[in-house]
Amino acid sequence: MSEQKTIYCGGGKKQKEEWRKISVCLTDLPKEHIFEYNGKKYIKLNINDKQETDQYGKDVSVSVDTWKPEEVNKQNINKLAKAIDADEDLLPF
Repeated sequence: MSEQKTIYCGGGKKQKEEWRKISVCLTDLPKEHIFEYNGKKYIKLNINDKQETDQYGKDVSVSVDTWKPEEVNKQNINKLAKAIDADEDLLPF
């Protein structure tokens, strides 16, 4: 699996312990990570506390969540289905 580059799209500051105030640059959001659901557009974001405050006083980092599940190999599914149909023992021991 290839490691994806982090796409930073904003930052913010802790206002209180229970919540964060952030800003996100919509222009820089990559189109390939925007998805539609029930006619509305969404993007998944990661919001993390920074270990140190940056030069602008921001202590919160915002990045695009680029995680995608691995594609299922159809060949392996077919092999497993045949083994189940044949009532084969699938354990290697």
